[in-house]
Amino acid sequence: MPILDNYQQLDGRHWLSGTVCNFLAYTGVKAPHTGRPYSEALLMGVSGGAVMGYFSFAYEGYDPHARILTRNTFDPLDTMLARLGVVQHRQHTTNPDKAVTNLVDTLEGGEPAIVWADYFSLPYNALPYDAGMWGMFPILVYGYDETAAVVHIADRARVPLTISPEALHTARARVKKDKFRVLTLEPPLPDKLPGAVQAGIGDCLKLYTEKPPKGARHNFGLAAYDNWAKLLTKPKTRLSWAREFPRGRKLLAGLMGVFHDINCFGNVGFAERDVYADFLDEASLILEKPALQTAAAEFRRSAAAWDALSQALLPADVPLLGEMAQIQLGQRDLLHNQGSAATDEIKQLTAREKALLKQAETEFPLSEKEVEEFQGRLAEKVMQICAVEQTAVAHLRQAML
Repeated sequence: MPILDNYQQLDGRHWLSGTVCNFLAYTGVKAPHTGRPYSEALLMGVSGGAVMGYFSFAYEGYDPHARILTRNTFDPLDTMLARLGVVQHRQHTTNPDKAVTNLVDTLEGGEPAIVWADYFSLPYNALPYDAGMWGMFPILVYGYDETAAVVHIADRARVPLTISPEALHTARARVKKDKFRVLTLEPPLPDKLPGAVQAGIGDCLKLYTEKPPKGARHNFGLAAYDNWAKLLTKPKTRLSWAREFPRGRKLLAGLMGVFHDINCFGNVGFAERDVYADFLDEASLILEKPALQTAAAEFRRSAAAWDALSQALLPADVPLLGEMAQIQLGQRDLLHNQGSAATDEIKQLTAREKALLKQAETEFPLSEKEVEEFQGRLAEKVMQICAVEQTAVAHLRQAML
């Protein structure tokens, strides 16, 4: 069974932009403005770039969730590929045997295979099966050996990942819409790049300042910062943190969700503002607009402000909260640096995470008064980010005139 020769493309960090980045790099595609492989930052920017989105969810039987969006999530993969003029070759079947054939044929043709797999079913993520939780994301398969019972995968880690064919089958079959899909790509069209960059920046500006394609306006962009700060500090407001995330386990769960999205969900910190700044530096060359570098500098200031918020969410000097931060960062770093070899260690951290949530039910380290003050400080940091990004967006808009 096939494994691609000399596969070493493991730089991608996000399921969407990172997987495409790895695919294009292996197939030898070079960006016209650098003569090097397309960067993940460039792909992220073309797909719609940085965004702010704030949401909270409460489902029966689960801890409540507070989540933020750090990048455009409105059909980013197809948008990115269409803007770059990339022709997609998709194979889709509901037949398990045909699914394996399509995958193996792709590898035997000399290309890696982009497939969709359930995040919760992939063994190296070390998550327990839950019938109510799933998430299908693209990953890159570059080897499939049924005889040795091993599949070789590139997925966010700096090292190769391996799982069994049976595990891959289970993950690919989890959601009917994405079941057994295989995707390969033609190279981007160089003359499409300037327009793709312009369109990506346009999306970013719209999502910061205008009504989103779907959802409430106050959940997106600069308005979302005001909304979130209000929810942190106004207890009587609908969906306030006082109501949705009261002191104890629920508050810890809310803090964990935001911390995870800033630092771990397909990224390695800074709410991806550093990645978007790198994109804007590239865009300044592609579009011959040096003023974009000023906007890039402001987004790097935003990255620092996001990092400050991250540290305030789960502060190192507060018992239980600081340990939870180290658990989440430890899970991320073990996967990124050791891959499948770290699965048992990640499971141990996950068990400790559950124990801390349980402990927070009766031994939360902050009093009610301290929680009120704590959330006030979080709101201040949220609005500090807002101020920086207002300036960044203004510079970005001015640069594009």
